[in-house]
Amino acid sequence: MIKKKEVNLEFAKRYVGEKILRELLNYLSKDPVSHMDRLLSLGKLLARREEHKRDVAEVEKAIASNPSVRQLAEGLLKETHPNVLQRLLYNWFVNSALMGVPRQRKLSETLGFNVPHFILVDPTSACNLRCEGCWAGAYAQHDELEYSFLDRLCSEAKELGIYWIVMSGGEPFMYPRLFDLAAKHSDMAFMLYTNGTRIDDQAADRIVEAGNLSPAFSLEGWEERTDRRRGPGVFSKVISAMDRLRERGAVFGVSLTATRENVEEIIADDFVDFLVEKGARYGWIFHYIPIGRNPNPDLMLTPEQRARMAARVPDIRKNKPIMLADFWNDGELTQGCIAGGRRYFHVTASGAVEPCAFVHFSTHNLNEHSLEDVLRSPLFAAFQKRQPFCGDYLRPCPIIDVPSALRDIVAESGAGPTHNGAGNVLEEEMSKLLDRRAINWAAMVAEVRSRQTTESGR
Repeated sequence: MIKKKEVNLEFAKRYVGEKILRELLNYLSKDPVSHMDRLLSLGKLLARREEHKRDVAEVEKAIASNPSVRQLAEGLLKETHPNVLQRLLYNWFVNSALMGVPRQRKLSETLGFNVPHFILVDPTSACNLRCEGCWAGAYAQHDELEYSFLDRLCSEAKELGIYWIVMSGGEPFMYPRLFDLAAKHSDMAFMLYTNGTRIDDQAADRIVEAGNLSPAFSLEGWEERTDRRRGPGVFSKVISAMDRLRERGAVFGVSLTATRENVEEIIADDFVDFLVEKGARYGWIFHYIPIGRNPNPDLMLTPEQRARMAARVPDIRKNKPIMLADFWNDGELTQGCIAGGRRYFHVTASGAVEPCAFVHFSTHNLNEHSLEDVLRSPLFAAFQKRQPFCGDYLRPCPIIDVPSALRDIVAESGAGPTHNGAGNVLEEEMSKLLDRRAINWAAMVAEVRSRQTTESGR
């Protein structure tokens, strides 16, 4: 009886908390400064795990002490359309983070496999651009997932506490039933990596109407560099799409691929300030990996450039009102690699399940297996038993930091390549090159750690 009362009390607390939160969101945009503290306090009450209570407390502290963080938070609450506040932000903050993650952790303990935080899925491999060096450019160009497949995947994900779906491709906005899926699963948050050329006025209206979609626009830097890789006029179309979404109160971000040629451009103050002015709230920086269409190892960052990014991106987060993440150098925040079902995995437009968007090997296809089967797969098991791949989280990646780990994972699990050329990353010439680069980066990390030790001792 006591246990039943405790369950009922927990349900009542959540129901009342969520009801208050939704009411608070209704008028929060009208006066964010006065009510932001109340929202964060309620977030701490709703949080089930102590780590999440601490996370909310850290956000609260950052907003109070850092003008850039407060500007970002106030802008989100004041300038976001009510539909987006009620769905995207609520779904991500409450359903996915505060409520979903504890369920994921509990099920991981009882089911015997790890439940990740989110799923990256390619609804279609079709794309209206042919970007040089595209990581997904070698997949078949005619694959498309059935709507029933994506509907089932979302339903199975929610049963496991996963309420965050990320989409790539191909071009997600070429998928014919994208908005149907968002409407059917209105309690989920969807982030979509997009080239931006398909977001006209009608698409912008539908994004805000759906409320739970957030595009992340791919850019290479300024107009000359973006158009050189993506095609004439693409930069202008992306900026126009950003303007449409900002005017309508959508939440969107950017996706930047850092190469040896553009790294200083994309982390420069003037470019970051431009993104903020255009309304981008967040951004992902991915280091160039020699996979996909016409892989070119010469575009990979040098150790010196990567070290520069490792210092620069946290500085941007501290001083600019945009949440910018460095997918590899932020390994210290994520305690190493997040792939292989640990925090996420990738589903291609053919249904093949890969551990990562950049690791193009698979043992299972979701057209033939359930989500639970995939999470129990030998490929994910081989991945997770080796995570973290290095004791130093500045070296998190099994492709570019510990390439021997990827070779061992593929051999142990029996995983096969998901497209022609995917296995090149394991072949002798590329393996030797990646090994050399990993050694050079390890040496640079040792220098970084030595400087940190010296500075902390002063």
